[in-house]
Amino acid sequence: MSTQLMMVIAKENLKAHTEKEVEEKSLKDLVSPLQVWITSATTPACYHLIPMLTSGEVFGMQTEISLVLLGSKHVEERLKALVIEAEDLASPLLHKVSICTKEEEAFRGAQVVIILDEHMDGEVYTLEDCLRSRVPLCRRYGGLMEKNAHASVRVIVGGKSFVNLKTVLLMKFAPNIARNMIAVAMGVEGEAKAALARKLRTTPAYIKDVIIWGNISGNNYIDLRKAKVYNYKSAICGPPHYSQPVLSLIFDSEWVKKEFVETLKTLSVTGRHFRGILAAHSIATTLKYWYHGSPPGEIVSLGVLSEGQFGIPEGIVFSMPVKFEKGTWVVLTDLKDIEISQQVMTRMTNDLIQEKLVALGDLPTFQSYKSETDLSKRHEELIVPHIDDHQDEQRVSDEHKDSLYSDLVTDEEKDLAMSEVDFLDMIPQTTSEKLLQESINDSEG
Repeated sequence: MSTQLMMVIAKENLKAHTEKEVEEKSLKDLVSPLQVWITSATTPACYHLIPMLTSGEVFGMQTEISLVLLGSKHVEERLKALVIEAEDLASPLLHKVSICTKEEEAFRGAQVVIILDEHMDGEVYTLEDCLRSRVPLCRRYGGLMEKNAHASVRVIVGGKSFVNLKTVLLMKFAPNIARNMIAVAMGVEGEAKAALARKLRTTPAYIKDVIIWGNISGNNYIDLRKAKVYNYKSAICGPPHYSQPVLSLIFDSEWVKKEFVETLKTLSVTGRHFRGILAAHSIATTLKYWYHGSPPGEIVSLGVLSEGQFGIPEGIVFSMPVKFEKGTWVVLTDLKDIEISQQVMTRMTNDLIQEKLVALGDLPTFQSYKSETDLSKRHEELIVPHIDDHQDEQRVSDEHKDSLYSDLVTDEEKDLAMSEVDFLDMIPQTTSEKLLQESINDSEG
């Protein structure tokens, strides 16, 4: 074969190859994958979350996804390494995985946005600084989602610190999509189920309907009044759908009142257990329920914007019992025997209201709940705050600095509250200054 003929054939082969590539690209572009964005993609939770999202268990086996990992410029190399690992999964449902380090391009075409724990810029030394440091990022993210994201975007907020606050701030700065924003409470729910399962010597998955009320990463209540256990080996047995109340099987009331409470309190204020695997699983399961519905008859805890249900003040994100159906959630206001006393409700809502006001600059300092006598007056001041001009110049007192974000109630007041509410009906879990320390550690990291 002459050289001239080989050149002609080579040219024809190149043309055919180019046409085939163009055809394949056009066919690939016809596919409309679900656009999923993950913020702070270098956090441990993201590493565990990617395989779950691409497995088909979350969005369905017929839904391809296009994954975008959002991060700052200085972690670009780590993001690129994560892209290679994601591609190595060879998942048939992973249409494409890419990174984004340009903030102005964030959330372009996003249909699902997953907000993970972020690293704070700079150091924080007070609780007030820690709260206010959340505002700039939420303002930027909220504005970008309003501008770039799909009109029906679903935003899910996870993490181990100030989850309710971050969610309500995002709602404020992205009002058009606020209805599609939720905060994940399933991690705390899982910790409670695991603690109960260890006590009952059963499997955590057999325990259902544990309700998380209040601040997901702070002052909340673990409500066991509706909790049930299935497949439990005891004197009374039944078919797989048969269940028994958890509280009727725990005869050690001191364990419920003290050890159970302290265990969950420690997990909450340190955030050490709510890291990669648990955070990823909680987000993935909540997304799965959001798209396909929660198991029939099962109670799910979820942080949503309050509209006055259960006597909760409007305008704060509060964890409460819901069910998922038809692509949305419904608050279970028809549950019987779950009324919460005004004192307990105020103690739970007090820190959420103050966190929001302090973060937005409407309140100079965070003040712990003091007593029942000034409850009505303080609550009214929090809802409609009046800030004098000279208050902006006030400094945090040494006493407040020494006890930042300490327990919202004194031991004496806890005893008083528990005398009015059966400890088996309402199990308390409070915040402490360790929550602030955890946030400071994150910023240093």
